[in-house]
Amino acid sequence: MADTMSKESLPIERIAPADEAAILALNNEHAAELSWLEADRLSFLISQAFYTRRIGALEAFIMTFDQDADYDSPNFLWFRQRYPRFVYVDRVVVAATARGRGHARRLYEDLFEQARRAGHAIVTCEVNADPPNPASDAFHAALGFAEVGDAVIHGGKKSVRYWAKPIAT
Repeated sequence: MADTMSKESLPIERIAPADEAAILALNNEHAAELSWLEADRLSFLISQAFYTRRIGALEAFIMTFDQDADYDSPNFLWFRQRYPRFVYVDRVVVAATARGRGHARRLYEDLFEQARRAGHAIVTCEVNADPPNPASDAFHAALGFAEVGDAVIHGGKKSVRYWAKPIAT
């Protein structure tokens, strides 16, 4: 039990250049749910990010963008066409060995606080509809996200639902 408690209290830390190889590996283990990244693309995205954090050596990470990012994701662009100011959660990954420890929830809660401090009033994300991801749907609903739209992207290969959560500023 003490070991589980110590893992739950691992600090949330900024992503540093030394973390990029591990982040790339963890991201690409989940490329079907996210998207495959090359090292130079990951470095570019981190440079554009509003908020990037990790837990532990790399038990989990999150990468988000605000409306000013130079980012061409169809999901990000969907929000930019509809919201003048927002934070978009592009990816959250928890290593298989670290699931069930509350890491994703902690990362989101820390993000909400950072977004509030920066004057944002809304946090957005997308969840795959096809292939379905009911666990992610339930997780985001429990955090207070509500569905605000949907789209078919990548030439019909993927369908997604868009979610938004208002946060008090």
